Amino acid sequence: MTDLDLVLGDVRRGMVPAHIYNDEEIFRLEKERLFSRAWLFVGHESEIPQAGDYVVRRVLDDSFILSRGEDGQVRALFNMCLHRGMQVCRAEMGNASHFRCPYHGWSYRNDGRIVGLPFHKDAYGGEAGFKRKGQTLLPAPSLDTYNGLIFLSMDPDAPPLREYLGDFTFFLDYYTRQSSSGIELRGPQRWRVKANWKIGAENFAGDMYHTPQTHTSVVEIGLFREPKAEKRKDGNTYWAGNGGGTTYKLPHGTLEEKLRYVGYPDVMIEKMKEQWSQDQLDVIGRDGFMISAASIFPNMSFVHNWPRVEDSDDVLPFISIRTWQPVGPDETEVLSWFAVDAEAPEEFKALSYKAYLMCFGSTGMFEQDDVENWVSLTNTAAGTMARRLLLNSRMGLLEDGTEVVPPLTREQYAGPGEAHVGYGEYNQRHLLNRWADLLERPAEKVSQVEVSGVPADRAEAGA
Repeated sequence: MTDLDLVLGDVRRGMVPAHIYNDEEIFRLEKERLFSRAWLFVGHESEIPQAGDYVVRRVLDDSFILSRGEDGQVRALFNMCLHRGMQVCRAEMGNASHFRCPYHGWSYRNDGRIVGLPFHKDAYGGEAGFKRKGQTLLPAPSLDTYNGLIFLSMDPDAPPLREYLGDFTFFLDYYTRQSSSGIELRGPQRWRVKANWKIGAENFAGDMYHTPQTHTSVVEIGLFREPKAEKRKDGNTYWAGNGGGTTYKLPHGTLEEKLRYVGYPDVMIEKMKEQWSQDQLDVIGRDGFMISAASIFPNMSFVHNWPRVEDSDDVLPFISIRTWQPVGPDETEVLSWFAVDAEAPEEFKALSYKAYLMCFGSTGMFEQDDVENWVSLTNTAAGTMARRLLLNSRMGLLEDGTEVVPPLTREQYAGPGEAHVGYGEYNQRHLLNRWADLLERPAEKVSQVEVSGVPADRAEAGA
């Protein structure tokens, strides 16, 4: 048995028990106490732009239909028939005014309302036996959006999404609001890796340290302008609200010159200047930092990078959004979307998509490098020796807890939260501290929903 208090105490001091990356008991607690409470990214409004559009997404073991109703409202409906529990929608995406259960033929509008119940009068005596009016597919306990990103929480008492995201919305705008039209998504690509879900989330949140080693070959073949992977240490890692990420340090120049350096055309730069606050512009123009990878706790990540494309010296930026969907303690399903500003020129969109496929996605060069490490870590974490090992995740701290490098001041960095230049595991510690906070809280009792039921005392009388 795992001593949870001991595990969480070690995590909070930056000494991570190796077995948490492949432990059945820990995974059970993550399902009960973490994924039952956190806000989780499930899709984007651009994936369901028209009335009747839908996609089906999973939150661990639960399937949800993300549907845009005839009224234009986006809903997340639990994909289970109210009768005998069959999935009412078995396609991954499409457009439908109704969903019909293939088992007994019960049918529902795309807003969840039940509209068809075969032999209603013969089988149930009509409304006297089963009150069809007002019955709907079970909605997600909590649903909200930010810049078109759709988040779901299994907790009906979850804090408001904006409150949960906190100051990370400052950085989220870089990825999702480059113009007034926001982004559009392509995908997702989906594949599974034999690795624990936390490893990818930590890596994207703040691991600049692995780049010079794991990804050296990508730089050496000339994919990027920066001649040395070690240039990563000139950027910073930041944490704000419920997320954090990494940046690159840009060459000196004006705001416009720095955005052109990473490949944005002037027409997009002008729209960014209209959308972003002065502080958001200052992080790039005045302070010289360009956002790269990031994670929102617990399992949503982003990538922004600018490789060379099509045998050219010119670079072109791409943005990717992904989730690390746990399948088990030693397996993760990765969902990866390509994201691009909806108002970007069509040529830019096409080349940006090529850049994304080359670097990330199921066949991306960075992807292959990373996964080899993550699979090895997960396999090794399953053994008995891993239970004796505390991994040192204190990079950036002295033994007494003093930071090796002080955080950037407001004059050095216009962004919210805390940021440090150079290598450090500040963000990994932030992420795992939030993990620990949720794992130590026992799961609350969940109320049940009866489908056109009768009071328990009457049911017993009729038994």
